[in-house]
Amino acid sequence: MSPAALPFTVDPDVTRARTLPSAFYLDPAVHALARERVFARSWQWLGGLGDVEAPGSLSPRQMLAGHLDEPLLLARDAAGELRCLSNVCTHRGNILVRAACRAEQIRCGYHSRRFDLGGRMTFMPGFEGAQDFPGASDHLPRVPFGAFAGQAFASLAPAAPFESFFGDIAARLAWLPFEQLRHDPARDRDFEIAAHWALYVENYLEGLHIPFLHPGLNQVLDMERYGYHLGRYGNLQLALAREGDAAFDLPATSPDHGQRVAAYYWWVFPNLMLNFYPWGLSLNLVQPLAADRTRVSFRGYVLDADLIASGAGAELDQVEMEDEAAVESVQRGLRSRLYGNGRYSPTHERGVHHFHRLLCEFLAEPGARV
Repeated sequence: MSPAALPFTVDPDVTRARTLPSAFYLDPAVHALARERVFARSWQWLGGLGDVEAPGSLSPRQMLAGHLDEPLLLARDAAGELRCLSNVCTHRGNILVRAACRAEQIRCGYHSRRFDLGGRMTFMPGFEGAQDFPGASDHLPRVPFGAFAGQAFASLAPAAPFESFFGDIAARLAWLPFEQLRHDPARDRDFEIAAHWALYVENYLEGLHIPFLHPGLNQVLDMERYGYHLGRYGNLQLALAREGDAAFDLPATSPDHGQRVAAYYWWVFPNLMLNFYPWGLSLNLVQPLAADRTRVSFRGYVLDADLIASGAGAELDQVEMEDEAAVESVQRGLRSRLYGNGRYSPTHERGVHHFHRLLCEFLAEPGARV
C-alpha cells in the first residue's frame, strides 16, 4: 500500500479508536515518508556536551545514524556561544570536521575553504573573479539547537520549539541535580532488533504487559498505582515502588513529594526515552534502520552508584531482552493476512494512542487536518 492510499487516521476517542493498520509497519514507502515528515521535524539527540565546554571546541555529530544521517557540528566560539552547524563544506560538500578538536577556525581539507566558529565563510582560494561571491549560501547553515540535562538536541525543521518537547520534563524534575549526572560507558549498550521502530516505542508506552512479560520488574513496581500523564509531544509513565524497594528521596518542592517513585519513564516524540531512576538516567534512542530493523542505543548517566543494583533500574539488560522478544514476535504477526489492526486499552494504552495520533499528525500532508 502506498503512503497516499494509507489512511493515517486514528479516532481521538481512545474508547472507540482502532490502532494503526499493519500496512503502516510493513510498507518501505511509509518508512521513507516518516524520515522526512516525522524525524526531520522532531528534536533528535546528538549526545553529551562534555567535549564542547571550552571556547574553540568543535565536535562532529551524526544526526540519527542509519536514517537521517545528517552530518552536524557543535561549535563553541571564543565568546562561549555554542551553535549547531552543518558539517558539510558549502563548496563541494566535503565533510569538514572528522574528530572533536580545538580550533580558531573551521577549515575544509579539500580546497581550504575556511569558516569562523559561527559558520561564516572567511576565506576561499581560487575564486578571484567569481561574481556575487561570497553569498548567503556560502556560509554554513545553522541548525536549531537545544540542550537539556547535559545533552545536545537538534532539529532540521522543527514542528515546534524545543521547550514544547522538553519543557514538561524540566519543570517536573526541576529538583534533580542534572549537572551531577556522569556518563558511565560501562552501562552503554547497542541492540539491533528485527522489528519496526514504532513497535519498540509502543511497547515502551504501556505498562499493561509488565506483569506478563517482566516478572522481575513486576516484583518491584506497584502496578495498581502505575500512572500515565500525557503531554503535547511526550508523556510520562510514573512508576511507584512497592514497600521496601528503592525509591527517590523527593524534596518538598517536587510535585510528587510524598509518593515512593521508583522510576520516571519519560518519552519524547518520536524516538527518545529518558528513564530516571534513583541511581541516575538511562537514555534510550530508537533508531530506524529499515521498515523491519531497528537499533536501540542505551546510554547510562550515574548520580548514585550505590543504588545501581536495586529497584526498577537494576536489571535493564534482562528487561530489554524480554521486550525485544515481544516486539520481534509482533513484527512477525503483523505480516499475517488475517490481522489488520486492534483496539486500545483505555486504561493502559492511552500513551500508545497518543503516539499514534502524533504520527497521524506528522505524516499528514502539510496543512491537512487530522
